[in-house]
Amino acid sequence: MEISSPAGNYRWIENWVIIPESPEGLVNGRTHGVAVTRDGRIIIFHQADPAVLIYSPEGKLLDAWGSFPGAHGLTLIEENGVELLWLVDEKTKAVVKTTLSGEVLQSLPMPEHDDYREGNYIPTWLAVDEIRHGGDGGLWLADGYGSSLVHHFDASANHLQTLDGTEGAGRFDCPHGLGFRLLGGSSELYIADRGNRRFQVYDRAGKFLRSFGEDFLTSPDVCAPCGDLLIVPELCSRLTLLDERDAPLAILGANDEVKHAQGWPNNRDLVVPGKFNSPHGAAADASGNLYVVEWITGGRITKLEKIF
Repeated sequence: MEISSPAGNYRWIENWVIIPESPEGLVNGRTHGVAVTRDGRIIIFHQADPAVLIYSPEGKLLDAWGSFPGAHGLTLIEENGVELLWLVDEKTKAVVKTTLSGEVLQSLPMPEHDDYREGNYIPTWLAVDEIRHGGDGGLWLADGYGSSLVHHFDASANHLQTLDGTEGAGRFDCPHGLGFRLLGGSSELYIADRGNRRFQVYDRAGKFLRSFGEDFLTSPDVCAPCGDLLIVPELCSRLTLLDERDAPLAILGANDEVKHAQGWPNNRDLVVPGKFNSPHGAAADASGNLYVVEWITGGRITKLEKIF
């Protein structure tokens, strides 16, 4: 099945890989995060044991490790030429930096904040202002499912500040995911303010710059680079590609009405090849191929192969 769009043409590969069968995978197994290494390996973060799955570009399972029952946010970074992962577990509230083989190198503590005297803390995603891109190594953590806050730490995990959106376009409503976008030598923090159907954008110091998307986004989860484009998986239920001006260049696999269907997202009868069900994470490889993982029991991993 082929998809044509202003961003290019893609071959839809349904169930590019299937998560390994396990008791946890049968009752949960939701695929929440995906990243692609320099050498083309695809990393999947899903709610089963083991939680981290590493595949070859051809789809062969190379490694599997880690107990993260609430596997949620997955961020691939590079430090001194070495690729590492930041993993966020929404259930155990673990936020850890690991090697690609699973060795834990650093943990991020729950920040102290007045909202947590009565409110919940449920972290969902982490972004790093990487030194290789001119940053200071600062860590930005989204509490998307708890008190709708974004916390800023330095590289040594010292808490620096907290954003709640009121310093910007308005109070966050599920700041679900976040990431830095590099364009023209600058780096900006994009916060997926999912409940408000928009992104709020800040500079590296946490100063609000702008917001966008209320007029065309439905449910942005996070963002990931694809050359000069930005990939935005939207939970309800499509993949949006943004151009350099944050404008929608293409919408792929749109299935906007499925969220109203009985049993969504976990009713497998609602899954249709060529259309998304509940995108939660996305990544691109060096050839422009797209990998999309979805919030559905048993997981769903789709590859959109770029056709040149």
